[in-house]
Amino acid sequence: MNLSAPSFPIFLVSIILAILAALTVYARVKIPFISGHGFATLGISYLLLLAGNMFKGL
Repeated sequence: MNLSAPSFPIFLVSIILAILAALTVYARVKIPFISGHGFATLGISYLLLLAGNMFKGL
């Protein structure tokens, strides 16, 4: 299996989602569509980063 570095936009979106998930869980910040789903948001962030690593050019 050949892995590649994710593109910068994929990496940036993944980091932003992870930060938003952490803010909603630990700082109790209310963000629509994310506040009730912190773990799912973090999982989506990880899967997005994983897809960026597995598929070249993504």
